[in-house]
Amino acid sequence: MQRILSEKAYNEAVEYIPGGVNSPVRALRSVGVAPLFVQSAYEDMFTDIDGHQYIDFCLSWGVFILGHGNKKVNASAINAIANGSSFGIPTLVETELAKMVVQAVPSIEKVRFVSSGTEAVMSALRLARGFTGRRIVIKFDGCYHGHSDSMLVSAGSGVAQLGQSSSAGVPAEFAKLTISLPFNDLNAVKSVFARQGNAIAAIILEPVPANMGVIIPQTGFLEGLREITTHYGALLIFDEVISGFRLGLGGAQEIWQVIPDLTTIGKIVGGGFPAAAFGGKKEIMDQLAPLGSVYQAGTLSGNPVAMHAGIETIKQLLEPGFYTQLEQKTTAFVAELCKLTKNKGIVIQQMGSMFTLFFSQHELKNYDDVKKIDTARFSIFFQKLVAQGVYFSPSPFEANFISITHTDAHLNHTLKAVESALRN
Repeated sequence: MQRILSEKAYNEAVEYIPGGVNSPVRALRSVGVAPLFVQSAYEDMFTDIDGHQYIDFCLSWGVFILGHGNKKVNASAINAIANGSSFGIPTLVETELAKMVVQAVPSIEKVRFVSSGTEAVMSALRLARGFTGRRIVIKFDGCYHGHSDSMLVSAGSGVAQLGQSSSAGVPAEFAKLTISLPFNDLNAVKSVFARQGNAIAAIILEPVPANMGVIIPQTGFLEGLREITTHYGALLIFDEVISGFRLGLGGAQEIWQVIPDLTTIGKIVGGGFPAAAFGGKKEIMDQLAPLGSVYQAGTLSGNPVAMHAGIETIKQLLEPGFYTQLEQKTTAFVAELCKLTKNKGIVIQQMGSMFTLFFSQHELKNYDDVKKIDTARFSIFFQKLVAQGVYFSPSPFEANFISITHTDAHLNHTLKAVESALRN
């Protein structure tokens, strides 16, 4: 499959944009494919500038649960633009979407909108430190929380060592305020709190990690984190930028019935436009300026176009049976994938409408397991799928997503493509 125009576009882009892309994974270097340049997308497919069509399981990294180009969402955004795209002044739609978020997400009593998941996490961490008066934050290996300085940290050789930066440009002093531990290891968390509990402001995690592939929290893990943070007076922060509105209206916290103190959401909540949010208990959120002393601001926060798109998206998610239909579609598809991949050194892990094919012999429960997967096999697999018009998320460490618009015909085509890719 030739992509002459995409290659030409990429060669031009690298002259003006670092690496030719505005987010690193789009360069597709880890999967050995030249970057695709997209012309258009509709429902469960997109078309590149060379005219090739692909069944899309990335969906802008989980954003388009309704599929690309939802007519009602688009109409809502277009109507909003007609009245002005940004004001820097409050609008009624901000409150309308805020009400919907508060009603949907169990932990959120008040919410503030921002423009990206990174911004939501950065703000939530500042708020947690301001509220507790403490400095140290615990995260988990493989859980990605955006590119703010304190979150670009990986674990040291020991389970409780202070982190070292995983990016140039992050001062060591920042990294030393973050401890990264193995996911699903409650004993490691207990050990750190036993030594430093009075200095720890918060634990932050993806309750269902999707940025190292889909990893399922083991029984008692989330509940244990809630107990530990409550005992020591630290905050529990769920990063549901991906799982929020994806696993259900209330996200992972509704499924596990574990209520964090703060929650970050993004992607779906903006209906395809740049929007994210963080929210939680009133007494914590009211520490934000102008009421409190924790400062956070943003020119495009609560942008009316994104707010309208988010409102229309959530309205459709509220329709009876939406999530049941979506999960049934995904579960049936994954069941067929499991049949095709049986005894082929592949493990498939699924939660709701998210799934990952790990090229591994064993179930994966943390990042140490994920680091052992066969990335070279995944790259070959990905290339073969792309050649057959199927676009999985272009990294062995990411989740794939199914939308309500994925058709039986397209899912069946994908199964045949997978079978062919594994056979040849």
